[in-house]
Amino acid sequence: MILSLKEQFGTVFEEALLNDIAQVGTLREVPADVELMDIGEVIKGVPLVLSGAVKISREDVNGDELLLYYLESGDSCTLTFAWELGQTRSKIRAVTETPTKLIMIPLSRMELWSDRYPTWRKFLLKSYQERMDELLETLDSVAFDQLEARLWNYLLEKNRISKQNPISITHQSIAHDLYSSRVVISRLLKRLERAGKLRLHRHAIELNLPL
Repeated sequence: MILSLKEQFGTVFEEALLNDIAQVGTLREVPADVELMDIGEVIKGVPLVLSGAVKISREDVNGDELLLYYLESGDSCTLTFAWELGQTRSKIRAVTETPTKLIMIPLSRMELWSDRYPTWRKFLLKSYQERMDELLETLDSVAFDQLEARLWNYLLEKNRISKQNPISITHQSIAHDLYSSRVVISRLLKRLERAGKLRLHRHAIELNLPL
């Protein structure tokens, strides 16, 4: 574990903190499409992502999902720590987007390390700010962007995260993430195909991107 930690966080944390993380953290290697945390669950730890990507989403009363943001290498979902301080359960669902390696840090160490290690305190504040910025971007997108533009940006982000083209995905899955319906998404994908931005295949979408 310590080698993976140093590779990803060696320039971020001091040696003593890296050793503490290796001692108390739990290393997990998780395939794609595995639920790490569900809405309403008791939060037991905060993740440090070593590699891969984790999709963070919310759910309404009808069970429809809205994509909030992705956690990638070097990221942490420090919002879970903030919620735990408020003595609440998880308000998000976390699902691996790609095969992911992460370290779970016990919540009991969050405040202790904040007092002991300046680099940890700086990392938590930076991570919290990044997650809040991404939430605001999502809010702006839902409130102001047309769905077609959101769909295209979503596909570009999927391509960046998965490093796949064509992207293996269903119209229904996109509809869940963008808080829309499959019929609407399919219609917009056809429009983007006619515009020459992509090509539709069975359960896959190929983006026409510059080389």
